[in-house]
Amino acid sequence: MIIFRYLLGEVFKSQLAVFIILMTIIISQRFVKILADASEGEIPGQLVMSIVALKLPQLAVIILPLSAFIGILVAYGRVYADSEMTVLHATGVSEWYVTRLTLMLSVAMAILAGAVTLFLSPWATEQEYRILEKADANAGLLSVVPGRFQHTSNEKAVIFVHDVGRGSSSGELSRVFVAQSNARDEPGHSIVYAQSGNVKEDANGAQVLQLEQGRRYAGDAASPAFEITEFERYQIQIREQEVEQRRRKLGSVSTAELMTMDSNEAIAEWHWRIAIPLSIPLLALIAVPLSRVNPRQGKFGRLLPALLLYLGYYSLLIIARSALEDGKIPPALGMWWLHGCALLLGTVLIMNSRSSAQRFRAWLAGRG
Repeated sequence: MIIFRYLLGEVFKSQLAVFIILMTIIISQRFVKILADASEGEIPGQLVMSIVALKLPQLAVIILPLSAFIGILVAYGRVYADSEMTVLHATGVSEWYVTRLTLMLSVAMAILAGAVTLFLSPWATEQEYRILEKADANAGLLSVVPGRFQHTSNEKAVIFVHDVGRGSSSGELSRVFVAQSNARDEPGHSIVYAQSGNVKEDANGAQVLQLEQGRRYAGDAASPAFEITEFERYQIQIREQEVEQRRRKLGSVSTAELMTMDSNEAIAEWHWRIAIPLSIPLLALIAVPLSRVNPRQGKFGRLLPALLLYLGYYSLLIIARSALEDGKIPPALGMWWLHGCALLLGTVLIMNSRSSAQRFRAWLAGRG
């Protein structure tokens, strides 16, 4: 039991550390990208953290198999490099016992990954679409960045807002500057300045910028005559109709709904969702024998070839998914052939180190 807890503890701590490090790196990159989009006014600034949080399950789908694989290599590599595994083998702990312990932990991780890929990730992707659609629907107000000249949603005016009352329910704009071209029968341009304003929606779904307490300057730059109009209330249309629903990818479709579809894209998506959790125990089966190093090699002695093997497996999964979408691979075959190859490779590597395999090789050498 002590050896059981020790080995599982070492592997789990390594996997958790690798997962946290990789997630931190990738989340930081995504956060910078989303923050850049927010600074450009493409998405509202107050939605940055929500979008980042909803991307966590999508990123976890990618990181979980890799962290499980590297965690096993690092943990057992250290145990081999410190000669601890040699002592364990001398006391009767076989490599097959170590493999069984590792597979137990990998199956638990595969169940967790399955919950993420089959349920949590599609839900998070759908929620992200809805948040972005809601932001598009309120683009007239939410996309306004104080202190910056911006085009309105319909590209018919340029607006500058000194400040936006984010805390108020109405989101009142203060000290608003608007420049727009006049109507076709009125040549020239007009400039509007108002002390305050807000965005409203009319019965047709169009958004209207309603300004209060301001002046409108209209005229032609070629003529010195300008018309100055003071107003209590002034309205400018900034979006002509409701924003269309964003086109969904199959990644946002629930698993239950996905199973009712029979298109090649849906079949490829289904195989991809089950490939992620299924790959974790298969990679564990390969990682255990690959983690065997000599003390002179160090605990990272086989990390590079193991990573190349992982990248090859993952790349083949991506290629198989694309081939399934294009109908080049029969749906019945799917990605099972890749999993079968991984299982075969892991079995060969495990059996290669067992005493029965060594006796068989010795027998073959004796006959030769």
